[in-house]
Amino acid sequence: MNVYDSERMADVLAPLGYALSDSAEGADLVVLNTCHIREKAAEKVYSELGRLKVMKREKAEGGGGDMTIAVAGCVAQAEGAEIMRRAPVVDLVIGPQAYHQLPELIARTSRAKGERLAADFAAEEKFDALPADRGVSGPTAFLTVQEGCDKFCSFCVVPYTRGAEYSRPTASVIAEAEVLAAKGVREVTLLGQNVNAYDGPGPEGDAWSLARLVRRLAEIEGLDRIRYTTSHPRDMRDDLIAAHAEVEALMPYLHLPVQAGSDRILKAMNRAHTADSYLRLVERLRAARPDLALSGDFIVGFPGETEADFEATLDLVRAAGYASAFSFKYSRRPGTPAAAMPGQVDEAVKTDRLARLQALLDEQRHAFDRSQVGRTLPVLFEKLGRRPGQAIGRSPYLQSVWVEGAADHIGAILPVHIEATGPNSLTGALRATAASPEAA
Repeated sequence: MNVYDSERMADVLAPLGYALSDSAEGADLVVLNTCHIREKAAEKVYSELGRLKVMKREKAEGGGGDMTIAVAGCVAQAEGAEIMRRAPVVDLVIGPQAYHQLPELIARTSRAKGERLAADFAAEEKFDALPADRGVSGPTAFLTVQEGCDKFCSFCVVPYTRGAEYSRPTASVIAEAEVLAAKGVREVTLLGQNVNAYDGPGPEGDAWSLARLVRRLAEIEGLDRIRYTTSHPRDMRDDLIAAHAEVEALMPYLHLPVQAGSDRILKAMNRAHTADSYLRLVERLRAARPDLALSGDFIVGFPGETEADFEATLDLVRAAGYASAFSFKYSRRPGTPAAAMPGQVDEAVKTDRLARLQALLDEQRHAFDRSQVGRTLPVLFEKLGRRPGQAIGRSPYLQSVWVEGAADHIGAILPVHIEATGPNSLTGALRATAASPEAA
């Protein structure tokens, strides 16, 4: 979602004459778009601001004019006043629901210090104010359809930095998707903190589910692939499971975070599901779409987690089987209920458990990758590779696929025979040309 937000900030700044720079050095405007999910990400903001302070001074002393520095995103939302206090070099701070105000805030900052903080939660105003046109740089794009969270997991800051759940009207989403398709985008990833909680108003005023929206987007000419992330097990409705079976454009890859395998820890996390209910949901999804590849999120070292609790997580991983996953040590976030819980786990224990979990997840990921060798998969070519004539694309399961002699096929979906696996990708050979009936 931060990638999407960054692209949309570039869109709102373009009418002012701003264009993307390859480097912060010498830029007229630098925007740090930030994430507050983990402590390390927030700490990086202040480190980066120290580096930018030097650049700003050198630019001014060298006669290059002023450098405006903005901090945007969730750290801005959560720590805006603290940023202004600790880093006077910052010219403005802007929350994730207010970045459409960037042009106005920059104008104010250029005249005087003015209003340096903007942290409203009016998501509908933001989307209404964004330009209809979008800059695109390839055949794939992100598309935010839902923001915010009402789940209040005890470890998470998102409800406090992104606000309550808000779903964009279907007309707005469809219009943006049509613009993207007209510009050559073949694949969209629908974004939301809880994207499968989507219930945006339709043309008749009735609420549409994510499944209904997916079916409508699949009708757009040229839009051949649809993905969505991030989902919550509580919001995986029957019609969305059915869509996985029936909508060809909906890719057979699902990111469905579970976080832990211990029911005791899941309850402390306020996840409102059990390990068994999660596994039964996975079974239903695979019954609907047998080739479904599963991705997940895991937290180790949550307050009170015992070795037995951690072993329950390993058991769940073995039972579910993941094609990919993201795993982290619990990060204590100020203001969340978990931060004040007793039984905070020692850092060395967290590190050990994370290494053991990641070893199992890596084993599953490599096994899934190896299972694709010998298959022919439709690959959407996204960009040129490192070598002349080489291109890199994505399989339906979001794997990177390197192919020689495919440099002329950027933006095409072509059948590729998978020949080998690497540490983080696949390699293959074109099975047919763009004129093939198999090619999209």
